[in-house]
Amino acid sequence: MEMLFILIPLSLGLVAFILWSFVWSVKNDQFDDLERQGWSILFEDSKQPVKKEEQAVQSSGDKTDEH
Repeated sequence: MEMLFILIPLSLGLVAFILWSFVWSVKNDQFDDLERQGWSILFEDSKQPVKKEEQAVQSSGDKTDEH
């Protein structure tokens, strides 16, 4: 019986924290766009990543063009 005096306020505090965190996430647009991340893996990026060798060639070419 004495344990209920600890568990009931503890559970009410936990429920209040969960409710507060849900309201905060809705107000800060955390659930704004749930579909975009799922669809983003299906489409390829328009820009291709530049390899390190190509960056070195491009940067050395840029230095010679400045003269």
